[in-house]
Amino acid sequence: MDDHYDVVIAGAGPAGAQCARDVAARGYDVVVLETEAEDEFPAQSNKSTGGTFPSMMAAFGIPDDVVMQFTDEVVLESPNDFYVQDQPGAVLEFADFKRFLVADSQEKGADYIWDARVTAPLTEGGELVGVTYNGDEEVRGEVIVDATGPSAPLAKKLGVSNLERRNQAIGIEYEFEGVNLDADGHADLADAMMLRLDHDLAPGGYSWIFHTGDDTAKVGLCYIQNESYQRYATADRTIDGYLDYWVGKDPRLQDATRLEGKQHRGSAHIQPPTSLSTDSFMAIGDTVPTIDPLWGEGIHKCMKSARSAAIVADHALTGEVNTSAEKLSIYDKLWHQDVAPNVNKRLLMTKLLYLAPNGRYDQLMNDLRSAAKNTLAEANEGNKRAIASLLHLRDVPTLARLAKLHYSG
Repeated sequence: MDDHYDVVIAGAGPAGAQCARDVAARGYDVVVLETEAEDEFPAQSNKSTGGTFPSMMAAFGIPDDVVMQFTDEVVLESPNDFYVQDQPGAVLEFADFKRFLVADSQEKGADYIWDARVTAPLTEGGELVGVTYNGDEEVRGEVIVDATGPSAPLAKKLGVSNLERRNQAIGIEYEFEGVNLDADGHADLADAMMLRLDHDLAPGGYSWIFHTGDDTAKVGLCYIQNESYQRYATADRTIDGYLDYWVGKDPRLQDATRLEGKQHRGSAHIQPPTSLSTDSFMAIGDTVPTIDPLWGEGIHKCMKSARSAAIVADHALTGEVNTSAEKLSIYDKLWHQDVAPNVNKRLLMTKLLYLAPNGRYDQLMNDLRSAAKNTLAEANEGNKRAIASLLHLRDVPTLARLAKLHYSG
């Protein structure tokens, strides 16, 4: 181990480990500090549904052996209807995926310090020169990257993170066996990822069933405590209570059994970032709000943010080293251009979607069946014309509430 690196990364999640892969592949000295112990990793940070798309797998060289199930369709459900769209996907075994990224980055030359809880930026003369961890331990570097997720110990103290509690979404998921994937009155969920809009099950959010092979599936839900949550939530029902309620009433889950040790919990923030970098520093992954605001897919965006940060680090360290805020602001531009384009439009679509009542979700399924094939994909990307094509006069009250929330918040 060195005591000084070109790049120091806090956090060995998908964003941190991928950034280390890319930086090490370019020949730089890089170290990753991870809170968990090496022989337990990833015991406590296995918090993703693992749903992603083949485009991510191909772009980042991810092997098929970390995939639990390749899927062919995405199913959207409302309380009384559903819509099926052909869309190849991949449900990852998230722990295996993370271990692959770490091992591959190590093969490329990255160092890891395990059992290392990063606590604060290390500064000298007002300049960032490294990080402190485990109290009084130090490691120094030219470029510091925070990939710790919402805890963001470096980004918060450097004034880069502005994560707000009111924008925090929470989620829970279990893996089940004995799932009835083709129940009467429902879409066939074999080789599919299903997302359900139903305030009875997830007020102000959505629930899901992702097929993982044979009769097994990942089953979960998430919500943000927004206006819809306040309107539709059942008093004193926890997120665990909502999942139990759903499992108890859905015929697909009546005979299903939870797999021991296969529980995942997580949180993310649904809001636009104000900044992403400063002198000698970049924040990647869920340290800034990188997760897809509509459907929660975060892996691809985390990976792309990691790659953008690695490109900028390379740019800053090539020739005469320049890690000024101006130089690293290229990362901000790449983030808005490549990682999360149209982020504000997509956040608007998110608010509009989750403010709608249950009856409107049934109408949405019918609208999607009669719409042009690419309408959902284009609306998902923030295309105004596609969004407008799915709106009706009955949406005016929802739009008015959205405008009121915007101008009051």
